[in-house]
Amino acid sequence: MSTSTSGIPFRENTVPALRDKILRAAMSNATETFAVKRTDAMAGLPVEEWREQASALRMHVLDNLSDYVDRFAENAARAGANVHRAKDSEAAREIVASVLKDHRIGRVVKSKSMVSEEIHLNGHLEKEGITVVETDLGEYIIQIAGEGPSHIIVPAIHKDRRQVGKLFAEKLGCDYSDDPAVLTKVAQKVLRREFLSAKAGISGANFAVADSGSIVLFTNEGNGRMCTTLPPLHIAVLSIEKIIPSLADLPKFIRLLPRSATGQMITSYLSVITGSRKPGESTGAQEMHIVLLDNGRSELVRGEYREMFKCVRCGACLNACPVYRMVGGHAYGSTYPGPMGIVLTALLEGMERAGSLLDATTLCGACGDVCPVKVPLPKLLRKLRESRVEQGLTPKLEQSAMAGFGKIVKSPMLFHLGQMAGHLFWPIATKLGHSAGLGRMPRPVAKTFRERVS
Repeated sequence: MSTSTSGIPFRENTVPALRDKILRAAMSNATETFAVKRTDAMAGLPVEEWREQASALRMHVLDNLSDYVDRFAENAARAGANVHRAKDSEAAREIVASVLKDHRIGRVVKSKSMVSEEIHLNGHLEKEGITVVETDLGEYIIQIAGEGPSHIIVPAIHKDRRQVGKLFAEKLGCDYSDDPAVLTKVAQKVLRREFLSAKAGISGANFAVADSGSIVLFTNEGNGRMCTTLPPLHIAVLSIEKIIPSLADLPKFIRLLPRSATGQMITSYLSVITGSRKPGESTGAQEMHIVLLDNGRSELVRGEYREMFKCVRCGACLNACPVYRMVGGHAYGSTYPGPMGIVLTALLEGMERAGSLLDATTLCGACGDVCPVKVPLPKLLRKLRESRVEQGLTPKLEQSAMAGFGKIVKSPMLFHLGQMAGHLFWPIATKLGHSAGLGRMPRPVAKTFRERVS
């Protein structure tokens, strides 16, 4: 868990995001598309029954997490994998770097992994003299742009095709094009060379199966298989709550995760990897290492926010959140954006650093409605807001303003006078406070609700 006390300046980050018309258009187009596809993919199916089953299974795992982690580690080792347990981010980074150094590897291909983003793996490996090449197209785009992911499923969701075309022309020396098919082929040509020459591949995992010691990957581009089967060395980094009891439980998530994430009936590639390559097998890594990251989770799953760790990282709550859809992921200033990101960041990095992110929710409840494993995000967000107030981490001016508002709304007379004053002085307030956001607020109505119905 992070010990940093420097807070994330969420409100400041939203100002340029809201002024960025290209960002706003890209976010609106992508999230609307995902929302429509998700609705279509779920139509006519017993989704609520599936969600209940998936939620119950995830809670069962959390209730017995230590036992399942032990079982997975034992069976993965029996299947030929080298299993490492990492207490925190630093330990996980050091394990991966040590394995690569022991094999004298200076360049590695990597598939998309949010856990690797959580532990800041790429930066650490680069400092150790190891070059990391992201192979997911979205991750590759933001890597050469020098940015972090803006979405946990679609890392480059904030960029349009013209921006990508300019980026490729500048960084890769190709002719400019804004045709997605042309741009994809440009990336394929570059990455194919990396795959064929790679001595090691790094991946995450969507799930880990306790009874077989397998890891499970959901991908749409095939790069995950190239990273895990072509290089002789494969390192998988995953957090301990990703475990499910058996392969028989996997169909529940095969049905729900792709539909929730991108509106697909099923993901393009589903890979189940069990240990290293066996005698007689033609593909697969000759040596496999699995890094199980705790990073505070063993303690957190015993607390009041434990249900957060049911999350399967589908990104549906991001696509449904009105705040995320307006400002994008970079405004959150953390590894995980959106509703699930607010809660996870507060839990993993502490309220002093992440407290400002609690402003990034309307508590409308949309995130909870779309979650495939029924993480009660609105309830958790509300609890964290209460905790922030109890810890005295809200700005003093805001505390005073809310205390004053509380007194006013308790008195009908004061509330009515406040409405009258607000109507009279609103033009002045919006002019003086335009830079603080008041200029975007709607004008008070000419007649109050009480005046209209009386």
